[in-house]
Amino acid sequence: MKIKFAVFLLLQFILISCSSTISTVKKEYTLNHSKKLKSNWTIDSKEWVLKNDTLTGNGSLSPWGVLVSKKQLPNNYEIDFKVNMTNSSLFEIMLNLDKGKYIRTYLYQIDQNIVIGDGIYDKKDDSYGKRGGKTLFKKPMKLENNKWYTIKIRVTNNQLFFSIDDKTTLECSLEKNNLNQKGKLGFITNGEVKITDLRIKSLQ
Repeated sequence: MKIKFAVFLLLQFILISCSSTISTVKKEYTLNHSKKLKSNWTIDSKEWVLKNDTLTGNGSLSPWGVLVSKKQLPNNYEIDFKVNMTNSSLFEIMLNLDKGKYIRTYLYQIDQNIVIGDGIYDKKDDSYGKRGGKTLFKKPMKLENNKWYTIKIRVTNNQLFFSIDDKTTLECSLEKNNLNQKGKLGFITNGEVKITDLRIKSLQ
């Protein structure tokens, strides 16, 4: 019985280690040291650094600072973190990035909105029209620099839920709006932004 249990644990460990997703059923993914950042994300150290459990991005109007995960998100997932747009007007969470398409979920300080949109991303070209995309849904929200916001994103059964501070929310159907149903996670900023307490959890 003990041998069977040991074999079971070993198999679970192998499955978790070899998983192509950024989180698994058995384990939440949290970002808290540079080794994980290097092994699980495609990073340009001039644009994104991790120090003291805080991820700091630096971008400009051209080019944006971009960080993309190497692994897929689960089919159903929840993402939580805190963000501070210390010196930027746009902070974007790229969801289900696959074959140059992704779901745009972002905070836009110029228009004072949170937004869900349909995005394109050409990693070799940061010129106008090669990154970003159209707005599908938006909701007014007062957004400021040097203020922390709590972000919650949940995707279950192809339904997207996007919330800021548990107050301002947007929802949409991925299928009805022809949005990607699988892919990677990424972040975009056009200035300095700080992220902390990042947690990615697989939902079943």
